[in-house]
Amino acid sequence: MCNCTICNYVYDPEVGDPESGIAPGTAFEDIPDDWVCPTCGAQKSDFEPA
Repeated sequence: MCNCTICNYVYDPEVGDPESGIAPGTAFEDIPDDWVCPTCGAQKSDFEPA
């Protein structure tokens, strides 16, 4: 899991982010670099391991 350092959204690889086209089971490392936080729009680089 990874947390957004801006809004504290938690990316859970078991859930993914289906609304953004990220399937359940997708590791954070495998998400495209242009993906943004679905809550606040922060860049992928603004996330830290939980």
